[in-house]
Amino acid sequence: MGVHESTHDDMEGMSVNTNHGVASGSQKIRRSSKSNKLDHWIVKKMISMIGNPPFCFQLWDGREFSARDEITHKIFLADRAALWLLAYDPEFYFGELYSTRRIILQGDLVEFLDSAYRHSHGPGTGWAGVLQFLRHPPRMNSLSGSQKNIHHHYNIGNPFYNLWLDTEATQYTCGYYPEQGMTLEQAQVAKLHHLARKLRLQPGQTVVEAGCGWGGLARFFAKHYGVNVKAYNISHEQVVFATQKAREMGLQDQVEYIEDDYRNIDGTFDVFVSVGMLEHVGRKQYKTLGAVVDRCLREEGMGLIHTIGRNKPGLMNAWIEKRIFPGAYPPSLKEMMDIFEPNHLSVLDVENIRLHYAKTLAHWLDRFNANEDKVKEMFDDNFVRAWRLYLAGSLSAFTAAHLQLFQVVFSREHNNTIPWSRSHLYDQSH
Repeated sequence: MGVHESTHDDMEGMSVNTNHGVASGSQKIRRSSKSNKLDHWIVKKMISMIGNPPFCFQLWDGREFSARDEITHKIFLADRAALWLLAYDPEFYFGELYSTRRIILQGDLVEFLDSAYRHSHGPGTGWAGVLQFLRHPPRMNSLSGSQKNIHHHYNIGNPFYNLWLDTEATQYTCGYYPEQGMTLEQAQVAKLHHLARKLRLQPGQTVVEAGCGWGGLARFFAKHYGVNVKAYNISHEQVVFATQKAREMGLQDQVEYIEDDYRNIDGTFDVFVSVGMLEHVGRKQYKTLGAVVDRCLREEGMGLIHTIGRNKPGLMNAWIEKRIFPGAYPPSLKEMMDIFEPNHLSVLDVENIRLHYAKTLAHWLDRFNANEDKVKEMFDDNFVRAWRLYLAGSLSAFTAAHLQLFQVVFSREHNNTIPWSRSHLYDQSH
């Protein structure tokens, strides 16, 4: 299928100026002509390499390129450098150029990303993965590195997250939708009950949580299941918020929030739980995390890790890793076994609720878009576009199965108090 071209200069009411002045001398004219031919060759080759999607690329000179007659989206490239950067490293520079309006998209963003995923070959692996690693080496998750990474993402202000997360427990993780038509708040409450049932929580038990966000899970477990929770987190803003909220709810005797790294967890507990934290741990730290679990879990204890993952190993999207989630790495199930195998921990149950995260993200994106003006007042237009792309891109990645959402339940290998069936997962007594 060949790439055809045309010349139009309208896009969402925007006029593209194709008059670049008059060249003085034949040498300048020839150089300009050669540059145009190279630009056109690059965009044609790029369209072919991404699978000839139903997109139209419009250049700054007004010329349009597409591989199909029926077009769903139009991408306007504002200048030659934008084209060259996109061709050099599309995974990273699409986000950079979109955020700064050097790429302007005509059409629905989520539908565009869905289509792009359908025509792509999946996350960076093989030589593509090697090139991505060399261009954008991931940030380290040492004690100091983790502190910087978490600060980058979570300490940008609680008021920002309050605009679009659920109002019940401020959960920045996947909701659970056992029934159609559930609200975001209902789905997050259902998720917390689902986790508690998986862990078979009993009044008086001790729970340690690694990476607690704004503390909603710890307060929920304490209030509804009568357990005592120690929750570790290195985000100062989140710990301050969580501690104040626990006091307001009268749970300060059951819940303690500790501003410290998970590697420094101290004590022994009946239950270990981590929701949405493993993505920040980093592949090289899995054995360390496993040693922490081994150190703090009682002989008949239970554990659960809820994490974004992949079906096979692959690097995080380079733009998201740099601009949104530094140090992030979603593992495959095989990679997660480095947490369990060296420490004689048995995996009891694995559930993949990938599509539940797509639905959660759709709710978040709707709320984010509804509060766009407020976000712009807090930050700027580039921030709004970057976070909209991040939320929309994540939604599409889960829909296209490029990302998964694993809930892994485990215990020590000699624990014979494990349940005989899964009936407890659907006990609605709470």
